[in-house]
Amino acid sequence: MAPGNVTRVTEFILMGVSDLPELQIPLFFVFLVIYGLTVAGNMGIITLTSVDAQLQTPMYFFLRHLAIINLGNSTVIAPQMLVNFLVTRKTISYYGCAAQLGGFLVFIVAEIFMLAAMAYDRYVAICNPLLYLAVVSPQVCFLLVFLTYLYSLTTALTVSSCVFSVSYCSNNVINHFYCDNVPLLALACSDTYIPETAVFTFSGTNLFFSMIIVLVSYFNIVLAILRIRSAEGRRKAFSTCASHMTAVTVFYGTLLFMYLQPRTNHSLDTDKMASVFYTLVIPMLNPLIYSLRNKDVKDALKRFLNNPCQSLNRI
Repeated sequence: MAPGNVTRVTEFILMGVSDLPELQIPLFFVFLVIYGLTVAGNMGIITLTSVDAQLQTPMYFFLRHLAIINLGNSTVIAPQMLVNFLVTRKTISYYGCAAQLGGFLVFIVAEIFMLAAMAYDRYVAICNPLLYLAVVSPQVCFLLVFLTYLYSLTTALTVSSCVFSVSYCSNNVINHFYCDNVPLLALACSDTYIPETAVFTFSGTNLFFSMIIVLVSYFNIVLAILRIRSAEGRRKAFSTCASHMTAVTVFYGTLLFMYLQPRTNHSLDTDKMASVFYTLVIPMLNPLIYSLRNKDVKDALKRFLNNPCQSLNRI
């Protein structure tokens, strides 16, 4: 195609979860409920871990930031998605798409490493309980969270810059419900080797190193629990990390399902369904996992509901 005939894309069209007209309104209400529960649940975790005196520990410090990340991840995706269920032309501007991709990358990478930091916290708490307050000090907690956000922002800026450094011409229909790397690069009308390499490198590296931290931490945790002689002691030790193990299993299970499936069976539609899970469903489930399986959080919620003013005075 001659350079003078190239039409540059100024906006993208998002196909959404489904293009069937009869499903748009039902899906709108389904995802509205999911997003509403996500906001309520994560705001509840943020509030409780901020105001309750008995939740001022490293574990709940990390949990508060996981809730912030889950809330951010859903908010980057859900509002635009909900609007698109109600309109005929599901468009997003070129720069809006870049911002959405960048925001999604910030929060998804932050979640990967926040879960790894929480696994390390549980490892120290169970395997080295006498050194816990010294090893996982407030300074270390702040440093881990700061580095997580800094690295996530750096990754997002690098990858999204690479993805939007290529040319997008006449084809602007994204087979997804938000702006993601793979469906975007499928529309490019210039060489995509550099952005595809960047996406593959960052995705593989982030997943590999975070999973190594999680697996090594929980391998040592399981060994430490098995060495406890009393059944009651093993139960208490396991209960301190059961919620996090559940959250990690659901999150990494979804990512591994998407990345490790055979290329012959791989499709953008499969990616789309997996993306619904880790961008919208998991952020809704995490507050339920940490509240229903965690006695401290349930007790804090009872104290807050019984006497909210007293809790607020502790801020």
